[in-house]
Amino acid sequence: MHLCAVGRIRSGPERALVDDYLKRFDRSGRALGLGPVAEHELEDKRGGGREAEAELLARAVPAGALLAVLDERGRVMSSPEFAAVLGGWRDAGRSDVAFVIGGADGIAPALRARADFALSFGQMVWPHMLVRVMLAEQLYRAASILAGAPYHRE
Repeated sequence: MHLCAVGRIRSGPERALVDDYLKRFDRSGRALGLGPVAEHELEDKRGGGREAEAELLARAVPAGALLAVLDERGRVMSSPEFAAVLGGWRDAGRSDVAFVIGGADGIAPALRARADFALSFGQMVWPHMLVRVMLAEQLYRAASILAGAPYHRE
């Protein structure tokens, strides 16, 4: 799996949370045929806006990878539903999945239109750095659900 995101998370609480949840996902996900997650942090140093960020993001997505964007217009789902989606991709032989998180202005429409899947964490707009933390936690939660571990309780 790939987590392709605009912006770099420097040391601090967000970095610690992302690292912790991705490490947990790596440990539990490998046994399930999920992961590890490769993190791709991208910066548009020229200030070209969403379109320039979209170019950087598109280049970071491996050829043939399923493109999953995090977008407020995406599908809102429960954690068990998200786990089922990940398990379904795995069972269908999708060896590469790239989760894409745009910058502060979101994902350019052209890249969003190319996506195979769009996920939303609700109608509220979240800072893109927090979305990365939330995605990392949900990946770990999904692996826990698929493993039947007690982390997730309904």
